Amino acid sequence: MRVYNFAAGPATMPLEVLEEAQSQLSDWDSLGMSVMEVSHRSKEFVSVADEATSLMRELMGIPEGYSVLFLQGGASGQFSAIPQNLTAPGDTVDIVNTGSWSKKAIAEAKKYVSVNVVADEKASNYSTVPDAASLAQTPGAAYFHYTANETIGGVEFDYVPDVDAALICDMSSTIMSRPIDVSKFGLIYAGAQKNLGPAGITVVIVRDDLTGNARPETPSVWDYAQMAAADSMLNTPPTLALYLLNLTLKWVKKNGGLEGMAARNQAKAAKLYEAIDNSDFYSNPVAPNARSWMNVPFLVADPSLEKEFVSSAADAGLTNLSGHRSVGGMRASIYNAMPPEGVDALIDFMKEFEQKHA
Repeated sequence: MRVYNFAAGPATMPLEVLEEAQSQLSDWDSLGMSVMEVSHRSKEFVSVADEATSLMRELMGIPEGYSVLFLQGGASGQFSAIPQNLTAPGDTVDIVNTGSWSKKAIAEAKKYVSVNVVADEKASNYSTVPDAASLAQTPGAAYFHYTANETIGGVEFDYVPDVDAALICDMSSTIMSRPIDVSKFGLIYAGAQKNLGPAGITVVIVRDDLTGNARPETPSVWDYAQMAAADSMLNTPPTLALYLLNLTLKWVKKNGGLEGMAARNQAKAAKLYEAIDNSDFYSNPVAPNARSWMNVPFLVADPSLEKEFVSSAADAGLTNLSGHRSVGGMRASIYNAMPPEGVDALIDFMKEFEQKHA
């Protein structure tokens, strides 16, 4: 039986994508072998990579003058790759701290540059985003970095910062979930394992004028200019992950593109938050304007019931609802591939659990 998987990542994938991959697993494209066995230099696989790049550009409206890279090392690798590519020793960068992933980006950047934390939401226990007018930029900063959505805390920016420096954004848990104006950004990066496919591949969308000045010690596989010149195949790419990413992009296009994803995601999130807000038994700790569409944390009135909630939910086919170990509680991740029926099933279970224990 297939469950409703609310994991934050690796996350649920579209069933249609999994079934198509399953049907071709041992004999892909009538080649008599799996896509995992095909050379990444073959014309058949190169066409997959080219199609994935084309779909990324089409779906996100990526303008000319930007490169689309498929890299490895996860978003965490980019915490180091970005300062190595975009800064020189002695530079200063601006970073907003809205939670766990922002903190990691700050810690890595400090190895290479001076970091100005332009806003830190510690006072709210990272349940808010800063007011747009409060962002104190550093004159001449090499870049301005923020995390669009903090997966662990369920905190999401409801605006795009308007800054003077190149705007860098970790979109790991929001990419492909709604339309965005890519032209506002110097660089967007995202781990694939939430809205794009399986773990093992990282997408970087970088404005071309920001490439070509990597520090000499930058690993070649993280040098944006070198990877762009090699069509992301300076080394062997994660071929299976790229193939599945391409199938996922086709699924997004088939289901209304980013406008379709946005309508579905906003409706799912609104329904779940409404169920939480209309209950005296459950609560959400995030400021209403900063609530994430993708990751919905919630608490029960009696914390001693958390383990029973998660266990009983799993028995009901609703899995991976434990909150992150650093914050506790529960968390429902409802990315693109989570069907509305999954959210409905969760809400029904929450009501039953409340009736049992309230």
